[in-house]
Amino acid sequence: MVAPDKKNMRDFNLSMIIPLKNEARNAVLLRDEIDAVMDSQPYRWECIWIDDGSTDSTLDEIMRFNQQDARHQYVALTRNFGQSAALYAGFCHARGDVLATLDGDGQNDPGDIPGLIERLVHENCDIVNGVRRKRQDSAIRRVSSRIANGFRNWLTHEQVTDVGCSLRVFRRACIDQLVPFNGFHRFLPTLSRIAGCVQIVEMPVCHRPRRYGRTNYGIHNRLWVGIMDTLAVRWMQSRAIRARVKTTSLPTQRK
Repeated sequence: MVAPDKKNMRDFNLSMIIPLKNEARNAVLLRDEIDAVMDSQPYRWECIWIDDGSTDSTLDEIMRFNQQDARHQYVALTRNFGQSAALYAGFCHARGDVLATLDGDGQNDPGDIPGLIERLVHENCDIVNGVRRKRQDSAIRRVSSRIANGFRNWLTHEQVTDVGCSLRVFRRACIDQLVPFNGFHRFLPTLSRIAGCVQIVEMPVCHRPRRYGRTNYGIHNRLWVGIMDTLAVRWMQSRAIRARVKTTSLPTQRK
């Protein structure tokens, strides 16, 4: 995909993808923030809210968002499938050239998105991954995340500072060949690199206290699954086909 010209940022579309489970009150506040931030931007945008089997009024709220403003779209899953499945559903429905992901609990600040996009465009990179500053999480969650992040980096030979940060922007090519599995969202930069999207940069982003409720995508019982996922991704790295076409007689490349 050709990088959007910084001087002609109207020429591309942004899809924001937000997975939700029982986040009705947080979603209302987050929608207002997104409108305030994005309405001042030059590019076209849509926001896709993914209801991951909520049992509160989350689905009612995001349906109301859509009725009030067609830029807010929604996808409702039949039951709770988990964060990776919700994100992948969003990827499948997104229409933008550039995608952004953020959590639905309000801890990610949508005000950071324009800066991430500026970096993506200015440096012509594939992914701009957020790095949370002054994380507003419990000590045990911060320590667990640091250990898991270090293990993933060590085994996959990566240097991603905060792969657990949900706030990132990336080009559609990064997920066009994505093979989804439960837990893939923890390896998105590495999986994108396997697909040939190797220009990955990092940028500090805000991290805010959760306003309502408690986390629905927890860290419990993730140790052994996380180890197996990391081993699987390492295997994919070792077996990836890295051939690149030098020249061809075909008029167009098959997509």
